Amino acid sequence: MRFGVVVFPGSNCDYDCFYALRDVLKQDVVFLWHGDSDLQGCDYVVLPGGFSYGDYLRAGAIARFSPIMEAIRDFVSQGGIVVGICNGFQILLESGLLRGALLPNRNGRFICRYVHLRVENANTPFTYLCTPGEVLRVPVAHYQGNFFLPQEELKRLEERGQILFRYCGPSGEVDERYNPNGSVGNVAGIASSDFRVMGMMPHPERACEELLGSTDGRKIFLSIAAWLEERAKCRLQTLRE
Repeated sequence: MRFGVVVFPGSNCDYDCFYALRDVLKQDVVFLWHGDSDLQGCDYVVLPGGFSYGDYLRAGAIARFSPIMEAIRDFVSQGGIVVGICNGFQILLESGLLRGALLPNRNGRFICRYVHLRVENANTPFTYLCTPGEVLRVPVAHYQGNFFLPQEELKRLEERGQILFRYCGPSGEVDERYNPNGSVGNVAGIASSDFRVMGMMPHPERACEELLGSTDGRKIFLSIAAWLEERAKCRLQTLRE
């Protein structure tokens, strides 16, 4: 299995993701340049955090036009798995691969600190190794992470299990005081309706080593690896039968 980390002009968490996947989690991983359309046989694509194209116009608004985004749309339509982290989440929203928008934080300031996340749906490729209600400790670092979606659409997201993570307290209590940026419903991460695409504001790649204060981010990366391996086994078993 191969992971691909996309590099846009202005990405600054690309090497963090690459390091976490290759050196910490011992996965096969390659960089993917934004101007290319070849995904190099990757099974899983990561859009990392940063400031793609300097976040001119809006965060992610220019990156959505990169050639690789067209390849990623085709990849998703063929069953590929994509994760967007922070600026990557913003790009996925601008690309229409996920629903919603990210507004400036309600306090008007850049936020950089650890938060707690409650796993809302553990039955997805991105949370395969988690349990429902489990609390993860992962850092955030953003200025524009205030997730917004009209109430009716948010309700549909909830009903379909597309809300994967909510900001919460250390014991899992979802409360406004633990909401770092003002996101509607304390939403920290969502998935597409077919659960092929996931976007989240917190940075799991910064929570993969004890040295960094948490290893909870590993579960998010390793969930998809475990899920793909399980799917491959099922396919093999079907062929044998």
